[in-house]
Amino acid sequence: MLQRAQLAAALCHNPALLIADEPTTALDVTAQAQIIRLLNRLKREKRLTLFIISHDRAVVNALSDRQIAMKSGRIIG
Repeated sequence: MLQRAQLAAALCHNPALLIADEPTTALDVTAQAQIIRLLNRLKREKRLTLFIISHDRAVVNALSDRQIAMKSGRIIG
């Protein structure tokens, strides 16, 4: 619930860019899917740019158009 509240607070001012660090961590599969659908809808409808930071490649794949991978502070792919 806290993640949803924080997401709502971040979005209430209609930002052009949202930086989301582990936006679905510790959520059950259903809640995770809801957040992913919401963020994808906001990208489309509000032309929101997302900067996702996550260890979960499935989340990154579901939310991103472009990706980079980093290890020890260096881009590796």
